[in-house]
Amino acid sequence: MGFLYRKLIRQILFNLNPEAVHDAVIKTARAAQRIELLNSLVRLMARAKDFPLTVAGLKFRNPIGLAAGFDKNCEAARFLAGFGFGFLELGTVTLRPQPGNPKPRLFRLSEDRAIINRMGFNNAGAFDAARSLESLLPLPVPAGISLGKNADCSIDEAPKNYLETLKIMYDYGDYFAVNISSPNTLQLRSLHSGDKMRRLVEPMLEFAAGQKKVKPFFVKIAPDLEDQDLESAAALAVERGFGLIATNTTVSRAAVPAYWQSYEGGLSGRPLRELSDLMLAKAAALVKGKVPLIGSGGIFGGAAALEKLNLGADLVQIYSGLVYEGPFLVKEILEYLDRRQWRPPCGK
Repeated sequence: MGFLYRKLIRQILFNLNPEAVHDAVIKTARAAQRIELLNSLVRLMARAKDFPLTVAGLKFRNPIGLAAGFDKNCEAARFLAGFGFGFLELGTVTLRPQPGNPKPRLFRLSEDRAIINRMGFNNAGAFDAARSLESLLPLPVPAGISLGKNADCSIDEAPKNYLETLKIMYDYGDYFAVNISSPNTLQLRSLHSGDKMRRLVEPMLEFAAGQKKVKPFFVKIAPDLEDQDLESAAALAVERGFGLIATNTTVSRAAVPAYWQSYEGGLSGRPLRELSDLMLAKAAALVKGKVPLIGSGGIFGGAAALEKLNLGADLVQIYSGLVYEGPFLVKEILEYLDRRQWRPPCGK
């Protein structure tokens, strides 16, 4: 099926507007998940060996997840889970609905197997996302919810904005990813600094600690962090017991042709892989296995996924790879891990 996608379907889709294609995919998935026969067929086609593991107290059937940004409004999770994912990360969800940045805001760099996006957390808001998930639960795999800041919310008001979003979404997520690393919301990445991150994360952790079920948290970091900011983030993660996701998209254009230098937004895909791997390796060295890590960025096949797992990731996430390699990429990665006789480390 992957061969058919790459040789035929991708060529057709790549002649169309990328955001329109993405919206159509989500609408189709949302409709398809109501048809059990179709869901069963997808699960059968995507079936691969399980690699059961436990991370952050959650049980996963395999370590391959969907990265945030694909299902922004948490509306197609049941169908997407059928493609073999071990977990899904939904959103990014903001407290209030927002349209995102002006179009065009999504670009394919086909020769480089990359994507530039400046979407700007376009989503229907937390209440809509909660209603969507309520109608879909329980899901067959763990679902994380990525939380973001409204564009019209100041950095000083960000802790309250994130906390109110968490309160609405708390009952519907298995874990929560605090997105402070998108380059498409003004000043968002300034929240990486030690004091700002602490003031942002601690109210959410305290809220979770007061609930009947305490759920795990991750902070999604940028691949462009200075070492000082990474060290501060890692130290706070170990102190407060939350995980890290390494990484979001990059603002660097060093790995793509000069034509793309003037295009604002986050770069993902194969050119991100080296940067994200480096950041993951640094994070793993700093946290020393004391908190969980999720590796994301540039995974287009089993070799790249295995490299992140070997660098210290407990789980990995894919997104751009799905666009270029097709919806059965998870199966291909799991088959590669099986051929290489990879198994989760003891205790996971």
